[in-house]
Parts: sequence; structure tokens; C-alpha cells
Amino acid sequence: MAALPSLRQLSYLVTLSETLHFTEAARRSFVTQSTLSGGIMELERLLGGVLVERDRQNVRLTPLGEQVVARARVLLADAQDLMRLSREMSEPLTGDLHLGIIPTIAPFILSQLLDEVHKQLPKIQLHLHEAQSEKIVEKLEHGNLDMVVLALPFDTRSLKVAEIAKESLYLVYNRADQNAANAVSLDDLDLSRLMLLEEGHCLRDHALSACPVGERKNDHRLKASSLPTLVEMVSADLGFTLLPEIALHANMLKADANIAVKPIEAGPSRTLALITRKSTPLQSEFDVLLQIMQKIMHNLH
Repeated sequence: MAALPSLRQLSYLVTLSETLHFTEAARRSFVTQSTLSGGIMELERLLGGVLVERDRQNVRLTPLGEQVVARARVLLADAQDLMRLSREMSEPLTGDLHLGIIPTIAPFILSQLLDEVHKQLPKIQLHLHEAQSEKIVEKLEHGNLDMVVLALPFDTRSLKVAEIAKESLYLVYNRADQNAANAVSLDDLDLSRLMLLEEGHCLRDHALSACPVGERKNDHRLKASSLPTLVEMVSADLGFTLLPEIALHANMLKADANIAVKPIEAGPSRTLALITRKSTPLQSEFDVLLQIMQKIMHNLH
């Protein structure tokens, strides 16, 4: 049988792809630069192709190197799951659990989530990571996170997905906005006044998917970096927006006298989901977290 690449060699290549700097990659890998370089050269010999182009100024991956890195990330994540499988078999529901949550969900469930995890999973040390959907899914695939909570529709690739709850997006507008006040459906709205989150937030995509407007590079609609900022912009009568039920039940509007809210006919919706790798050894933890979050969402409604 032909010799196979080692996980250590693949790890060196993945780290180099992240830094594009041999010295920094060696530091992160806790080895000397010569050891890292030698490991990558041996990997190139085993695979029969050049993975990294080097000159005095730059380090870059070849097309083959890019493909190897993509597959190496999956292998390394699976290897981490394999290492954790033994612990899970001997000591289930213990140890560290890294959970990623997107910003349009995290603020509204974290307090209850932490309380319930403390009660139901007392031996679990929960580490929370808040970031946009693409980033936390990427970290999940690379093995840096164990599970993520996000909103669908979103490309979850070949990951394991379990539904937490469905929720509608509600029209939130300034009481002075007569057009919005009289609107029954999205077709009745002046969509030039639709305010959205910045690109990268899936809530933005969910809103746009239901609106009869296309995304344009020269889109001049007002954008915000967070839901509280959107609410402040509505209060100032800069336009209207669409907010998820979870934010409204969390009293995000705080009885602002300037703001009104109502459902919109055939409006957009989203599905909250808990996601993990299919190879995860943490199935028991996944099941308990899913039940906890389904309970939280049920209570919010």
C-alpha cells in the first residue's frame, strides 16, 4: 500500500494557507520553520505535485494546493471528532462545547440558553462564538466549532440540520409613514425606504428574497450593522424595516411611541436551525441543546 499523507503534514499545509507565511505558520504549529517546510515538501512528494509556490516576497497556494487544503480541513475535522468520540463514550455530556450563533439570534436567547445548559448539562463548559452565518459555518466545517445556530434558508452544504422553530418577519415602521401604515403586502410599500442590515447578514437576504426588488451594486438603501441600529433609524423616520418575531418578543422596540409594527401579507420568514457535522461525536449534546432551544422559542411565542 502506498504511503499516505499524515494529519500533521496536512495540518502544516492548512496553517500555511491561513498565514501565507512560513515563519508564522511554524509558530502557530509549535514547530521550527525547517520542520514545517520539510513536512510540506514531503507532502508534495507523496502527492506528486507542487502545493505551494514560494519566492522571496510571496507564498501562495497552487490550484492543487487549494484543493488539498479544502479536503485536508474535512479530514482534520473528522480526526478531531474521532478523538472526542472516545471521551463521549466513556464520559457523555462532559467537557467543552463550542457553539456559534448569528447576531440576529444570539441576544434574544443567550440568557435563557445559558441557564438551561447549566441546569441540564452541568458538566458541559459552553463556549459561545457570535459571528455571521458564513463565518460560523466555515468554522464548523473546519472543526473549530461543534455546533451552530443560524437561520435558514442558508447553504448548509452537507451538514446535519435540525429545525428549532419557524418565525415570520414583521413590518416595523414609523407612525408618520402613511404608506407603510396603509400597506397590506410588500407590493404596497415604497421599497426605496426599506432599510436592511449590511451585507453578510442572512436576515438581509431573507428580507430581499421576499421583496420585489433585486440586489444592486449601486443600492443606496440605508444599511445598519445591527438590529438595534435599524430600530433607531426607524424611530428617526429614515425608513422602515423587517424584524424577526424573536426580536419583537424580546421587547426590542421598548414601547417606542414613534414605532409601529404589524404582520405583512405573504411576507418573508425564516427557520431557526441547529447544525453540526454529520461525523460529530456529540450527538447527545446536540439532542439536548435542540430540545432546550425549541423550548425557549416555544416560550417566547
